[in-house]
Amino acid sequence: MGDRMSGAGGTGRTGRWRRTGRKRLGPQFGWLWAAYAVSAYGSGLGFGALPLIAVLALHAGPAEVSALSAVGPAVGALIAVPLAPWVEFRRKRPVMIAMDLVRCAAMATIPLAYALGLLGFVQLLVVSAVVAATKIAFNAASGAHLKALVRPDDLLVANARFESTNWSSIAVGPPLGGAAIGLFGPVTTVVADALSYLLSALGITAIRSREETPQPTAKAPVRAGALLDGWRHILGDTGLRALYLNNMLVSGLIMATEPLLAVLLVRQLHFPAWQYGLAFAAPCLGGLIGSRLARHVVARYGRHRVFRTVGTLRAVWLIGLVFVRPGVVGLVTVMAVELAIIVNMSLYTPALATYRLERTPKHLVARTLSAWSIGQQASIAVCTALGGLLADATGPRTALAAAGLLILATPLLLPRREQAQEPEAALSHA
Repeated sequence: MGDRMSGAGGTGRTGRWRRTGRKRLGPQFGWLWAAYAVSAYGSGLGFGALPLIAVLALHAGPAEVSALSAVGPAVGALIAVPLAPWVEFRRKRPVMIAMDLVRCAAMATIPLAYALGLLGFVQLLVVSAVVAATKIAFNAASGAHLKALVRPDDLLVANARFESTNWSSIAVGPPLGGAAIGLFGPVTTVVADALSYLLSALGITAIRSREETPQPTAKAPVRAGALLDGWRHILGDTGLRALYLNNMLVSGLIMATEPLLAVLLVRQLHFPAWQYGLAFAAPCLGGLIGSRLARHVVARYGRHRVFRTVGTLRAVWLIGLVFVRPGVVGLVTVMAVELAIIVNMSLYTPALATYRLERTPKHLVARTLSAWSIGQQASIAVCTALGGLLADATGPRTALAAAGLLILATPLLLPRREQAQEPEAALSHA
């Protein structure tokens, strides 16, 4: 694919450091990071915008809002399955730009329809599915491009920077988005989100490193079986398989608690809206702590110990949400639990993302990342739906307790011993 950055790592290939201690990865990575940042902050502003529009503009009930949160992304994951081989055998920057433009156009239909009085629930479902599918395709192309753009020993630094940007956007975006909706109406943040995708596409066009069209490794690269090659690679690699199954369950169970907490905090414990937003936004600052520590912790203790220890620590706190009570004590409890989870997640995720890229040959990166995202999205949809059904039958605390107890078993899926790093040439023939 593309040539590696000749200036990556500071003043040449020696990997020197600035006096500030920040490693330089070159201007091409800078453009990629900037594009990611503007898109992340746009999505942060629009966090939860579609369900909110369904409630405020369409007066949707709980069943419709739950369907929007689960069905749209699940359908998007299905749409993304045939996109994976298509992404794999094309230059990644044009794919990323196309996915950004599709997301921009899809989101832009919402304020347009709202202004014309034509907005409906089906349109929100379609937009949700399109955005979910294009996000998976974009992330697959972005991961493959990152592997070609920076040196292997810089991947952890690059992934940590993406992780810190992600958490800072979640910390800042939702409170500002909520204020903007209060001042300017329910579709305001959707407009900002759509514009952020357009700006992201412009940032990606500024990347000037040479990128060649990937060459197929077989005569029929887009055979029907190619749709499953990503899963074959993951399930055929002992380390990736364990981490994949663990990640699916952890992500699904954690995300399933969000609508349950919304019911518990707002409807049953009568938290005001600003406290509810603060309970989720403030702990996201912990993501900056974990992501900045990731490189140092991995260097000191080793990646396998990070997977085992930090992977366990991110799972043990969720049960604490069962003990939330009204008032300041309850607010502090939620924030403390969320902070502990996020610090460990932001430390764990860059190490996982780097390991996943290192264990995957170039001709399988996009399909592997797509398979990973599709599995995670499907797990979130299933766990969210099951959590909602359990909460309807027994109450949100019981459903939170079930999620908190189940997640305690997930560390058993983590790799029990360190996997030797195989040369990419050997992996490419696996």
